[in-house]
Amino acid sequence: MPIRSMVSLAVVIALAACANAARAAEQFTGYLCCNMRTDGSWISDINYAENGKTVIPAGTPVKVLGYGRQRVHIEIGGKKQAIGNDYSRDLALDAFAKRYVVAESPSDKLAQYPKPVQDAITSMRLRKGMSREQVLMAVGYPVTSENPSLDAKVWHYWLSSFAEYRVTFDEQGLVTEIDADPDTRDKVVMQ
Repeated sequence: MPIRSMVSLAVVIALAACANAARAAEQFTGYLCCNMRTDGSWISDINYAENGKTVIPAGTPVKVLGYGRQRVHIEIGGKKQAIGNDYSRDLALDAFAKRYVVAESPSDKLAQYPKPVQDAITSMRLRKGMSREQVLMAVGYPVTSENPSLDAKVWHYWLSSFAEYRVTFDEQGLVTEIDADPDTRDKVVMQ
C-alpha cells in the first residue's frame, strides 16, 4: 500500500475515533428537572398543556443519547423521545440539555418540602410562597425568548398559545403573585 494511502487511511480512522468519542461524550444519564408534557415522542421547552399530552414527572430517570437540530435525543423508560429547544435557542444545546436533565434527582428535594408544596408540584400547579426552584419543578423553565434572566422578578409562562400567566417573586425569591386570566389561573394555581 502506498504511503499516501496509508496516511489517508490513518487520518480517516483517527477522525472516526474522534467522532465516536464526541458522540459518547454527548451521552449522559440523569433525571428530568421538572414536570414536562409529552406527546409520546416530543417534549417542547414551552411545556404547553395540549390535548393528548401526558406529564412526565420531575425526577424521572433520563438518558441523553445525543443532539440533533434544536433537540436533545433522550430515552425515558426504554422509549426514545426528544426535548425540543423551540423557544430557548439562545442557549447552547449542551447547556439546554443540562438544564432539563440534571445530575441529582429532584424527587429527593420534593420529599423534603411541606405537603402543600409537594401537592402543588406533583399537580403542576403553583402557590404563593413557593421558591424559584419549586416553581421550576412544578411547571418547568420559562423560555429564554421571553425570560432572558432567571433572576428576573417576573417569569412569563404559557399554558397554551393563548393562555399566558406570569409568576412574580419577592426579593427572597418567593412567589408573591400568579397573574393570569380566570380560566388559566384556575388551571395553574393551587389554592
